[in-house]
Amino acid sequence: MVPGRFGADRVWGERAARPLRLLAGSGARATASEIAALRAGLNRRDEPAAALVRAVRDSARLSVRDLLRLVAAGPAEGVPEAVATFVEAVRKRPAWVDDDLLARGAEACRAFGMDAGLVLAYGSLLGGYRTGAALEPLVRTGRLTGGETLRRIKETSHWWRAVTEPGGLAPGGAGFLATLQVRVMHALVNARLEADPTWDHAFRGLPINQYDQASTLGVFSTSFLLHLRLLGVRVAKADAAAVMHLWCYVGWLLGVDEDWLPFTEKQGRRQLYHFLSFDPPPDRNSVGLARALIAMSDEFAHGWRRVYERERALSVSTWLLGRAAMRDLGLPRRPPWYGLARVTANLLISHGLGRLPGGRRLLLARGERQARAQFARWG
Repeated sequence: MVPGRFGADRVWGERAARPLRLLAGSGARATASEIAALRAGLNRRDEPAAALVRAVRDSARLSVRDLLRLVAAGPAEGVPEAVATFVEAVRKRPAWVDDDLLARGAEACRAFGMDAGLVLAYGSLLGGYRTGAALEPLVRTGRLTGGETLRRIKETSHWWRAVTEPGGLAPGGAGFLATLQVRVMHALVNARLEADPTWDHAFRGLPINQYDQASTLGVFSTSFLLHLRLLGVRVAKADAAAVMHLWCYVGWLLGVDEDWLPFTEKQGRRQLYHFLSFDPPPDRNSVGLARALIAMSDEFAHGWRRVYERERALSVSTWLLGRAAMRDLGLPRRPPWYGLARVTANLLISHGLGRLPGGRRLLLARGERQARAQFARWG
């Protein structure tokens, strides 16, 4: 059975996805076999993680923390077969993983500095809210509404920092373990919502499915790079390729099907076009989550600073997403003064300083200072 959300409003989907179709170039439209795979993906879960969760739940001796220790140390005797299989599988890297590319991709992400944070929040995350495709699990778990918004953003930022720190994705590294923790959490949420009689499987498919996981991965790689360029950030061709490689490996660790890992930007743009063009239009979850994200600064800013943070968020969102997306999200549009300010700054810093001898080192140091300052503002 094809879930009702698939292609629920093709006119809206094609209109929203048109920029991605143009960027993907010729041959962007999905073939019949690709459309069939998209449909099937809505009813496919991460089976190894699902089996793992069942095994951990059935074992009085194992917790998720125990599991992560096993992953760090390697397989051990006396554990359930599903646990041993999972641990062995995630510790055996695919042949295509290149450590040099992982290191370069991670370094590039950190060198993008505060622009990376702006893009992830107001380009990738907010842009993802434009469609009602994968939002119901977030609302059901209360993870991105009300006062939880800032906490979730901080958690995601810490995870992103762990993934992009030197050696973070080495077996047992901080980013490696944090990514597997996210994967197990997804499997736990999926199991709980699948068993919930109020879950509308006929319309939504599985709560956390391969289609939505692959689409979400695209906002950390393909969409991330597109929006960085809109802020005037210089993204070298080699850096872009390395960033895509980095997030393909992260996606693999998260349980995304290898067939849906975009190793090039062109492939990533084509895939994101397919996802968005068949996604359902925004719903009440889209509007509620978008407003909560824009109001996130109310948790740590006061007085004039609160007004500034909100206006900045609306301005950069308008610049990155466009007027139609802001309308879909129920958000007021603002003149793109902040986006243009970042473009001006990056013409001097990213394009100027970044090209000088030692410029990369200076950009990395600047990015670290900006990250520390952001976490200090959040408290």
